[in-house]
Amino acid sequence: MTFTSFSLDQRINAGIKSCGFDTPTPIQQETIPLILNGHDVMGLAQTGTGKTAAFALPVLQKLLTNTSSQRGPQALVLAPTRELAMQINESFTSLAKQTHIRSDIIIGGVGMGPQIKALRSSQVIVACPGRLVALINKGIVDFTAIDTLVLDEADRMLDMGFLPDIKKIIARLPAKRQNLLFSATMPKSILVFAKRILDDPKTVQVDSAAPVSNVKHVFYKTETYNKIEVLNNIISKSEHKSMLIFTRTKHKAKSLSRKLINSGHSTTFLQGNMSQNQRDIALNGFRNGRYSILVATDIVARGIDCDRITHVVNFDMPNTTETYTHRIGRTGRAGRTGSAISLVTPDDAKQVRYIKKIMNVAFDTHTAIDSKEACYGDKNEQASSNSYPRRSRSRLKRATA
Repeated sequence: MTFTSFSLDQRINAGIKSCGFDTPTPIQQETIPLILNGHDVMGLAQTGTGKTAAFALPVLQKLLTNTSSQRGPQALVLAPTRELAMQINESFTSLAKQTHIRSDIIIGGVGMGPQIKALRSSQVIVACPGRLVALINKGIVDFTAIDTLVLDEADRMLDMGFLPDIKKIIARLPAKRQNLLFSATMPKSILVFAKRILDDPKTVQVDSAAPVSNVKHVFYKTETYNKIEVLNNIISKSEHKSMLIFTRTKHKAKSLSRKLINSGHSTTFLQGNMSQNQRDIALNGFRNGRYSILVATDIVARGIDCDRITHVVNFDMPNTTETYTHRIGRTGRAGRTGSAISLVTPDDAKQVRYIKKIMNVAFDTHTAIDSKEACYGDKNEQASSNSYPRRSRSRLKRATA
């Protein structure tokens, strides 16, 4: 099957070709015809499987065939983070390159002036709920022409507390519209939410609960005081092209990045307290190879598409299995192989058991007692064990001094 099977406008096919797309992914094969036929759709698929194009292509086709004379945005896409919104907008822009369709973003951290203009001139608006509600409250948003609503990573938006904002936005939209909801995971709270906004939806599920199969999962059992030493050795022993390291807090992302820089690694960091310009510099530097390591919070767990990422490291284990899935989904994208490495302490044992229980993937578990055994890749130099390393009193004293 090829993209020509969907009978899309030739200008869209030209955009597909320029993006280097050839064969539709499973989620695209199943959802695009349903969307083109006007159905509400709930699409569930693991990260890196082409969900953005799965809704962007039929939305663009719909806009090209729309004969309405109404002005203003006709398609609205909501996303939980600025990074994801920017990524979605880039996809729309690339796919619509040969058309007259204009796409723009509404996000926080930048001036409202250009965004106000975009609300009057762009057919597609990709927005974060918070900034969009701020503009709605100013009375400058007209969504009377919207006939397609897309909620991308809806579970993350609810986790971040955007439900009140989403309700305010939906209240401004025409009652008659097509609704599309996409996510890699679908907890019960989202199913309840979906029933409120989707009208007789068609559900497409493509391995939504499992991570991509071409990612190798490795757990290193260690102690909190020894994590930095273990991480430094993983970095030095692994043949990584680009490495994405996740921490649980904003402060730790910045602190860990500085420690890695002091250890001689080309590193930058990204977290929510940074200005949009700072975030752009960090992310673009990581994407273009200026920095080989990016330390970040979960702000990029769903909002970065970088083909260069060969390794994802959980310096801090995520709180949920869904977050683990999204984090490691940053590698092994587009058919490439990747490695997901987690540093786990005794406090993480329960979460690790849960992840192993519900995921149908193989995990390699190793005990990293000291720097010599913290290498990655050579199993002959790794000590395998079902127990955590013993914490000697002298080592603990040095680590906490």
